[in-house]
Amino acid sequence: RGSRCRMETCFDFSRCEKHGFKVFTYPREWGEPVSESYSKILASIERSRYYTPHPEEPCLFVLGIDTLDRDHLSARYVHSVDQKIRSFPLWNGGRNHLVFSLYSGTWPNYTEELGFDIGHAMLAKASFYTESFRPGFDVSVPLFPQEHPQRGGHMGWLRRELVPPRKKYLLVFKGKRYLTGVGSGTRNALHHIHNGQDIVSLTTCKHGKDWEKHKDTRCDKDNVNYEKFDYQELLHNSTFCIVPRGRRLGSFRFLEALQAACIPVLLSDGWELPFSEAIDWGKAAVMGSERLLLQLPSTIRCIRPERVLAFQQQTQFLWDAYFLSVDKIVHTTLEIIRDRLFQNRSRFLWNALPRGLLALPDFSTHLGDFPFYSLQHGSSPSNKFTALLWATSLLSSPSQPILRLIQAVSRSQYCAQILVVWSCEKPLPPRGKWPQTAVPLTIIQGRIKLSDRFFPYAAIQTDAVLSLDEHTSLSTSEVDFAFVVWRSFPERIVGFPAQSHFWDPEQKRWGYTSRWTNELSIVLTAAAFYHRYYHSLFTEYLPMGLRELVDSLAACEDILMNLLVAAVTKLPPIKVTQRKQHRESVSQLVGLAARGQRFSKRQDCLNQLVDWFGFMPLVSSQLRLDPVLFKDQVSFLCKKYRHLEK
Repeated sequence: RGSRCRMETCFDFSRCEKHGFKVFTYPREWGEPVSESYSKILASIERSRYYTPHPEEPCLFVLGIDTLDRDHLSARYVHSVDQKIRSFPLWNGGRNHLVFSLYSGTWPNYTEELGFDIGHAMLAKASFYTESFRPGFDVSVPLFPQEHPQRGGHMGWLRRELVPPRKKYLLVFKGKRYLTGVGSGTRNALHHIHNGQDIVSLTTCKHGKDWEKHKDTRCDKDNVNYEKFDYQELLHNSTFCIVPRGRRLGSFRFLEALQAACIPVLLSDGWELPFSEAIDWGKAAVMGSERLLLQLPSTIRCIRPERVLAFQQQTQFLWDAYFLSVDKIVHTTLEIIRDRLFQNRSRFLWNALPRGLLALPDFSTHLGDFPFYSLQHGSSPSNKFTALLWATSLLSSPSQPILRLIQAVSRSQYCAQILVVWSCEKPLPPRGKWPQTAVPLTIIQGRIKLSDRFFPYAAIQTDAVLSLDEHTSLSTSEVDFAFVVWRSFPERIVGFPAQSHFWDPEQKRWGYTSRWTNELSIVLTAAAFYHRYYHSLFTEYLPMGLRELVDSLAACEDILMNLLVAAVTKLPPIKVTQRKQHRESVSQLVGLAARGQRFSKRQDCLNQLVDWFGFMPLVSSQLRLDPVLFKDQVSFLCKKYRHLEK
C-alpha cells in the first residue's frame, strides 16, 4: 500500500509544526522480546536531543516492538506484528512512523518481505534494493553486528595526521562461499582473480549444517587455504577489500573495511548504499559490478596513488562520523529525516570535516559562518568580539574585580560590546552602579542554571565571544593579543587559565589537574575566546539530559564546552601568554577544603561526561603562543604588547 509513498503523500507535516522535530518511542510491551541491537537503537533515540516522552508532541514515532530480524526462521523473529501494531491508537496506518529492519526475507530467496504491512511508515532498512527503495522517504542503513557499541566505539585504523604505510596486499577477500542459492554466483567466481601474491581471495564451503552434501571439487583445497590466513591481518594489510553480496545485499564486511581504512570494492548490484541521500560514496568506495568481476584487478591497478590516499582518508572520516556506534547510525538516520522537513544541509557538509551532524542548518546555510569552514573558504572571522560576562555577586564596591574587568575589556580596540548575564538571585543593580564604557554595555537577566552561560543570546552578533567570570583579572593588552591569536584559529578555544586531564591507572578513571605544567587539554571559559557557533551547538546539539547533569553538579559547564569543541575539531585548545597572577578564580576566594571539594566535583563531572560521550574527546598539547619578542632582551618600544611583561 505504501509502495509509492513520498513525504508529500504519506507524511503529516502538521505534526511537526508546534514542537518541531520530536521523536517518541512506544513503551516496551511487558514480556515482549527485544534484541540487544534494537534495545540499543531505542536507547540511542532516547539519548538524542529529539526525544520526547510525551506522545502528543512527536513529529515521528518509533515502535517498541522489535522489527529488526524479519527472517521467520530466526529465533529473534517477532510473530503477529501486524495484529499488534493495528491495536496501537497512534499507529494511524503507519503515518509519521519509522520502522527499523536489518534482516528481511528468508531461505531460499531472501526477498524484502517483512511479514507485516508497514502502511505509510518509513523504512530504515539494511540491504535495501534500489528498486524497492523510496527516495526521499526511506533511509538505507548499514548492517551492523549485535556487539556494535552503543556509543564511543573504536576509532578508524588510520589516524588523521598520518600517511598510511604501503600495504602488503592490493586486494583481498576472505569469507564464506555459497554453493547454492542467492548470492552464490558472485562468491563462487572470486577464485578467478586470486593470484596468491598481491591479490588474495579465500573462500570456505565449511558453513551450514549440510555443506558436505553440496560441496564441489574445489571445497577441500579452498578450506585448507582459507585457514592459512588471519582475517584481521588481511583486512589491515590490504589497500582494497572486496565486499561482495551475501545472501542479502549488505554484510558486516562493509563496516569492517571502512574502519580498517581498506577501501571497499563493492560487488552487490542493486544495493542502495547506507545513507546514500547524504553520503557521496564515490569518494570512499569503488563501485564494482558482479557481471564484470574479472575486470576488477585491472580497474584497481589504474587508480592513481593520490586518489587511493583520498579514498583511505574518506573511509576514516565516514566511519568516525556516521558508523562508529549505534548512536551515530541512529542519529544520522534522524538527521536525514529532519533535513527533509526543515532546512536541508548541503551535500558538502555531510562529506567534509567535522561532519553533517555538527553543522546545524538552523544556525546558517553559509559555509563561511561556521568556525571550521571559514578559513577554508577564504572568509575571515569578523574583526570584533563580544565580551560575555557571567555575574553572580552583588555590586557592593567601586573597586570590585568585575568593574575593573569591564573597564579593561572595553578599552580593547577589538571590543564591539559587553554583555553581562546577571545570574544572581538579587535584583539587577541600577544602571548608575555600572561603569561608563566606550562600547555598549548591556545587562541581561539570566537564570541560575550554569549551562545558560552558553545560551545563544540573540544580542551576540560577532563571530568571536570572550567568555569571562566576574573574578577574572585581565589587562587590555592580554585581551587584544588573545583575540588576534583566535582569529587565526577560529575553530578552537583560545584563552588563559589552562588545565589538563590524565588517566589514573590506580583509580581506573580520568584525573583532572590544574598544576602548572607544559601539558594542557582544557582552557577554562573564565577567560577564553571561542566562536559563537559553539553556543548553538551547546544548547541545541547536546541533549537536555547532558546539560541537566552539568547543572546538577554545578561545577563543570566549562569542561563540557571543552569536550564539545574537542569532539568537533579533534584539536586541543590554545593557551596564550598570561601573567603569573592568573589562577582559577575559585582559589582566590575559598579555603583549601572547599577548593578540594570543588576539584573532586569537577573530576567526577569529567568522568560522567566522558562516559556519556563514550570516549575521551580531549586532546593534549604543549603549545603556548606568545607575542613576537616576548621576554626578549630588547627595548619595550619595539614590542607591540609590552604591557604583558609587567
